[in-house]
Amino acid sequence: MLTYSELKKGTVFISDGEPYEVLESQFVRMQQRKPVMQTKIRNLISGKVESRNFHQNETFKEGVIERREAKFLYTHRGEFWFTEPENPKERFLIKEELLGEVKNYLKANELVTLRMFEHQIIGAEVPIKMEFIVKETPPGFKGDTAQGGSKIAKLENGSEVQVPLFINEGDTVIVNTQTGQYVSRGEKE
Repeated sequence: MLTYSELKKGTVFISDGEPYEVLESQFVRMQQRKPVMQTKIRNLISGKVESRNFHQNETFKEGVIERREAKFLYTHRGEFWFTEPENPKERFLIKEELLGEVKNYLKANELVTLRMFEHQIIGAEVPIKMEFIVKETPPGFKGDTAQGGSKIAKLENGSEVQVPLFINEGDTVIVNTQTGQYVSRGEKE
């Protein structure tokens, strides 16, 4: 069992039968009052974020989030199809709502990490930095520099990102999947 003082950033616990992850926590002791742990927590099933205070007499069951690898195949009408890496015949779908922002960074045949709670898929994770090939962008011109501004580029998976003016179609770019921003130019092949 977890006490209120163990609710640190990244801790997963069970409250009202559902898993929550602590996003922020701060120990607060006000004058002539009992100490509390002020937190910002996210429901791992619904994705809802809420602020909540926990008191010293509260205890929580530690949440166990299982992780397993899956290979992304394709998307069709809001359904995202995956397969087991060891067993390609074993296909399953995940609804768009469960993937959240991760859906913008999925590439065919790319491995993702599925997060599961009590054998139910509650989300997916991709690497923090991923490489994408630029499929469409206005042309770059001689003299464009890294400090010279930005333009929108359409990536191989259909998502869009702001890139510097010197990036051209066919270039590889590295994107931060947590912020959705361009990081750097990838290696030329």
